[in-house]
Amino acid sequence: AVVSTQSTGGYGLSKAAVHQLTKSLSTGDTGLPKGACVQCILPVTLDTPMNRKFMADADFSTWTTLPYIAEMFTKWTEEPSSRFPNGSLVKIITKDNKTTESVV
Repeated sequence: AVVSTQSTGGYGLSKAAVHQLTKSLSTGDTGLPKGACVQCILPVTLDTPMNRKFMADADFSTWTTLPYIAEMFTKWTEEPSSRFPNGSLVKIITKDNKTTESVV
């Protein structure tokens, strides 16, 4: 979490650890293969069956679909120049069924 998670400290702590791991693995001699790129995606809400079940009254037009995420990863794999810089924390925002990506 980039902002406070208030009553869910453990949740925020685990997200912060992943952010730090991303930054750490993207620098220097980390043991990763040469040319490896480390990215961390920060979606707000992913559109999954479980989320729809437990948040049935939510606005689904603000949820990022799994096919969008899969296509993004495929593009990054097939077209390395389309990736954000190594070590990026990539914020994914969906509004009115339109998704954008930006580096935090």
